[in-house]
Amino acid sequence: MTTRTPSRLTDEIAEMAAAQHRLGIMDAESYRKITLRHLTEEPPTAAPLTGEQIKAIREDAHMSQGAFARHLQTSAGHVSKLERGEVKATGTALALLNVIRRKGIEVLL
Repeated sequence: MTTRTPSRLTDEIAEMAAAQHRLGIMDAESYRKITLRHLTEEPPTAAPLTGEQIKAIREDAHMSQGAFARHLQTSAGHVSKLERGEVKATGTALALLNVIRRKGIEVLL
């Protein structure tokens, strides 16, 4: 992960966050998010998933393609294409799939 030269505003935000964290006003997770957002080149990206992984995520959630599609706000046909590997999950769908993979479908219910 590369760092960029911070602007004056970024310096001020980072300094304020560090002070709040040091004083116990800001928790460690919020401080980590702020420093990651303002002091790194690129935010972390969601891990790409294969069709088999997407199917396993859906089956672990005990859902049909249609029900799973509603949670991803897409169509059952698109979920089918994702599982067959015809299309790759990107954007919001990829982010949601990674959250479901890590935390379970319950986070969306």
